Amino acid sequence: MNWAHLHLMVNHLPVIGILFGLLLALYAFVRKNDEVNRLALIFLVLVALAALPAYFTGGAAEDMVERLPGVNKNHVEQHEEMASVALTTLLLMGAVAAAGLFTFRGTKSIPRWFMLVALILSLSGAGVAGLTANLGGQIRHQEARPDFQIPAPSRDERQK
Repeated sequence: MNWAHLHLMVNHLPVIGILFGLLLALYAFVRKNDEVNRLALIFLVLVALAALPAYFTGGAAEDMVERLPGVNKNHVEQHEEMASVALTTLLLMGAVAAAGLFTFRGTKSIPRWFMLVALILSLSGAGVAGLTANLGGQIRHQEARPDFQIPAPSRDERQK
């Protein structure tokens, strides 16, 4: 295993995790269930922590793939810039969730306004994590790029 492989393995955790965390926070908000509220906040903290290895393995992965055929430096840079935004957003979300768990630890319920803030932050986190993942996929997958054109069939393929 190398850094690029490790990066590919761990970067899925925050991307999939934030989607689950967002749905859990939404469910908790709609159901007004304090136990689920606390579970959602714990999960959002874990998602924020999962973003750290994804981000910090990116630089070493970049060093490994930047000279591979078909890798465009611009795609790598766009992914790297969005990864910084995603990390900041997810860490902010995780810090707010942790602060809520700490602040409301002795109370019977977590205020709805606080869960609304957590929900909005998780929605923002899902957006930037998804965009970051999309840009990362474009580094090696031409078919994921907006300007992708399906190549015309070769003469041999047309004869089949």
